[in-house]
Amino acid sequence: MLSVIKDAAEKLTEAKISYMCIGSTALFVQGVRLPEPEAAEISVQWDNFDAALALFGEGKREEFPGGSKFVYRKDGVTVHLVCFYNTVIITDPDRISVEVDGQAVWAKSVAYYRDALPETDPYQPAIAAYIKERQRMLSAANEKAWNQDSYQAWVKRYGPPEEAAPRIARDPLGRLKSLVPHLGDVQGKKVLNALGSHGSKAVALALLGADATVVDISEQNARYANELAAAAGASIRYVISDIMELPPEELTGDYDLVLMELGILHYFIDLAPLMDILAAALKPGGRLIIQDFHPISTKLITSKGKKHKVTGNYFSTDLEVSDVAYSKLLDDGSRLEQKVRLRKWTLGEIVTSVAQAGLFLRLLDEEPNTKIDDMGIPKTFTLIAEKL
Repeated sequence: MLSVIKDAAEKLTEAKISYMCIGSTALFVQGVRLPEPEAAEISVQWDNFDAALALFGEGKREEFPGGSKFVYRKDGVTVHLVCFYNTVIITDPDRISVEVDGQAVWAKSVAYYRDALPETDPYQPAIAAYIKERQRMLSAANEKAWNQDSYQAWVKRYGPPEEAAPRIARDPLGRLKSLVPHLGDVQGKKVLNALGSHGSKAVALALLGADATVVDISEQNARYANELAAAAGASIRYVISDIMELPPEELTGDYDLVLMELGILHYFIDLAPLMDILAAALKPGGRLIIQDFHPISTKLITSKGKKHKVTGNYFSTDLEVSDVAYSKLLDDGSRLEQKVRLRKWTLGEIVTSVAQAGLFLRLLDEEPNTKIDDMGIPKTFTLIAEKL
């Protein structure tokens, strides 16, 4: 089956005809554990359909409402080439490139079928298992990336913990910066800083009287954070764990605040289970505060000095391979071998995931860039949701 799909993909690519695997074939080529499809199903650009048929020899063509289908056989495998009239394949935001035995093959994404199929569809359990396993693999790779040399990066950025701590102690609110208007009085509040990295925010919160816990995957981040807290005379709890694998006893349902900020959401290929975990940590009346870079700036626009270009696809669902964030702080950061893989989300996807976790949206604030050359372009956003 795979060799036949690869053959069709290669011929269509060489002929410059847009296509993508669809249905169970799309799930199959992406590695969802399903029985092999009875037939390979490939959607072809409708106005190139006749040219596509010429590539595959004899077969049977038939019309259906809104489209056409061509059926042929190769090496004992039945292939359905289909087209849907007045539908443009190349602009489909759910069309992704998948590597199949070293060859790029276009397919409709697993995430599309997860959202489009009814919850009772027999494919849904296999799709859910696939997404969960993919997240585990992604988290394992990102854990390696964040344990390469992040401690030294924070030393270079903020100074050794014993030097950085007095600065935070003198002005803990200053370390919290743009979060301050949204936090309120944290004295006596139980706060979870999800993926809290080097712990500066947690230490500042603890100095202001909060009972602060950090959950993060990096042992090196934990080392810096714990040394920082000790030097500042603050008490924090640091849980080294993939947040998606938190043991049930950590989801106590009594947190007043859960914070996620600046470059966190892109480490997850599915926001729904993440938001469910964050919601489970909160007590009734507790608030989730997400502050992150605006998708317009991270997904769509490339900036260089005064020049801004629309170079991205706002609706892309692809994973991007990137250097780990702290590498730029190291003199030889380019030597770090382990990259990170990022799924960048639209604002609509983020808001929807929060709402579907049963949280009530209280605020969505889009914040502008403050540099004159970036005037008019959003830089960050703040989302606040409450557990009712």
